Amino acid sequence: MTVVWVAGLTLGIIFVALFAGILLDKFLNSKPLFTIILTLASIPLTIFATFRVVKAASSRIQPASKKANLEEEPNRGETN
Repeated sequence: MTVVWVAGLTLGIIFVALFAGILLDKFLNSKPLFTIILTLASIPLTIFATFRVVKAASSRIQPASKKANLEEEPNRGETN
């Protein structure tokens, strides 16, 4: 689920930056200037947002309980 969330967030940030740049260039008659600036500015923002989502998701991961690990130990490596 986290991968889908990160992919959607990345695409959302890039498309918002792209379309905002196109609209600003259209209104200010500065053809590629704002499109390029906002698209390039979206790269570090996307990296930061990805880092935050992955950090939050990884903090929710809980290690396996000791009891479950002890139950698996006697049968480890044996073939029947």
